[in-house]
Amino acid sequence: MEQHNYNTPLADQTEVSSKDKSLIFTVVIVLLIVAAMAVVGFIFIKPAPDTVQGMGEATEIRISGKLPGRITEIYVEEGQRVKAGDTLVHIHSSLVEARMAQAEAMEDVSKATNRKVDAGTRKQIVASARDIMNQAAAATGIAKKTYDRMESLFAKGVVSEQKRDEAKAAYDAAKAGEAAARSQYELAVAGPQSEDKDAAESMVKVARGSVNEVEALLEDQYLTAPADGVITVVYPNVSELVATGAPIMNLQKDDSYAVFNVRETLLKDITEGSKIRVKIPALDKEETMTVFYIRDLGTYANWQATKSTGDYDARTFQIKAKSAKKIENFRPGMSVVYLGVEK
Repeated sequence: MEQHNYNTPLADQTEVSSKDKSLIFTVVIVLLIVAAMAVVGFIFIKPAPDTVQGMGEATEIRISGKLPGRITEIYVEEGQRVKAGDTLVHIHSSLVEARMAQAEAMEDVSKATNRKVDAGTRKQIVASARDIMNQAAAATGIAKKTYDRMESLFAKGVVSEQKRDEAKAAYDAAKAGEAAARSQYELAVAGPQSEDKDAAESMVKVARGSVNEVEALLEDQYLTAPADGVITVVYPNVSELVATGAPIMNLQKDDSYAVFNVRETLLKDITEGSKIRVKIPALDKEETMTVFYIRDLGTYANWQATKSTGDYDARTFQIKAKSAKKIENFRPGMSVVYLGVEK
């Protein structure tokens, strides 16, 4: 039977051994190169500092008034620049103007009654006081019917609460006027006395107070700009109704500043009054700003520690800074990059 030798020849074994050694040598060289590069990188290459990016902001004022009425004219547009004192909008209120006429009439009545008391009680004075009282009573009746009707419509959801409240105010004013007229009539019947004169003078003051109250409301017929700035938003349109305190428009003041949220570890060199260097990428320029506000944002804005031991959570602080001079074309919303404290 023929026998086969399965052993590898000596020459082949030597060749295989040589290849293994070359491969091992190559792997060792690669590992040494990688280790050397890692050491060099660890020694000479330092991580770049964190970039602290903020944003430009500005103070916005919401323009509103205490006069409920209808917008008759808007004198500005969104994006328009205005100066302090410029007229922005005209609001017309027929109800308040009617209240003014009523208050002025009551003032005239009170003054006339006061003069009559000074002149002494006569039949004509008593008759006049009676007529005024009757007129006031009639006005109260009309005002009550109007209020009852508005109350019923409000209960059905037909009219707004404001309309119901306006009718209630008119009714209360009419009742007060009737009470004042009745008081004057009773004084006239009783005859003039020192107390009567004092009461008449007091009624004049009350009537004057009512006129002043309505005049204070009518001061907001024309709303003006409280500061220099830009109109950013106009809410109502011409002919729309606005309620007391309803926002009419927003005014953005000319006080742009930068806002940053930073870790507390960056605060060792930053205090209120510190001058910092910032870059505004949109304008491609660097500027110096002064810090005027530093506040802790609370635990909800913590930077979490990356290790379970040997580290701690860093609190986040908000910093606001503004330039001593106006930065042309710097607008709220633009990115601002913190470069460091100015030396």
